[in-house]
Amino acid sequence: MIGRIIETLDDVEEGATHLRAACPRMAHAHDLTAPLPLRRRQDGFEQLLNAIVSQQVSVAAADAIWSRMKGAKLTGPRKILWASDDDLRAAGLSRQKIRYARALAGARIDYRALRDAPTEQVIETLTEVPGIGVWTAEIYAMFSLGRADVFAPGDLALQEGARLLYDLPERPNERALRAMSEAWRPWRSVAARILWAYYAQRIRREGVR
Repeated sequence: MIGRIIETLDDVEEGATHLRAACPRMAHAHDLTAPLPLRRRQDGFEQLLNAIVSQQVSVAAADAIWSRMKGAKLTGPRKILWASDDDLRAAGLSRQKIRYARALAGARIDYRALRDAPTEQVIETLTEVPGIGVWTAEIYAMFSLGRADVFAPGDLALQEGARLLYDLPERPNERALRAMSEAWRPWRSVAARILWAYYAQRIRREGVR
């Protein structure tokens, strides 16, 4: 099922209004964090390649590597397949990320078709590619495809945000947070925006261990 697509800030606010009515704690978090960001991105190969580049490195390091790859024109599937390992290493990719980048380039994903595919199919298609996990696929569905009812319960910031907002004794694991997120349908991606913003606000205000 595709459901609603988030295209504009008005769509985000519609979702926030629904969540406010459904949950007083979501309303409290939204009071502290509004206006929420749109966070829409382009879809396609380049977005997923960027996600691979960003794995397990700092934001600054990922930005530097991506800048070198763009400078070397190594952001398209054919360029990745034609480049030598030395070219990709020179841009900053590790041996493992070179393998992942080549796997994505050779996967021949029909990105246009994904726009109209059920979310479950999007996640299944993307996670068949080495280096693309469920979290990356969910984030792609959420922000590159604009799906309104996608959540990423494996995200540590979402887990910690839920712990703080709902005053839980411990951080919920992925399974527990996925179960919690059922209450936020059909606007789970807006709930994620609220939790991310709330977590960031709490860190700025008092620090989080």
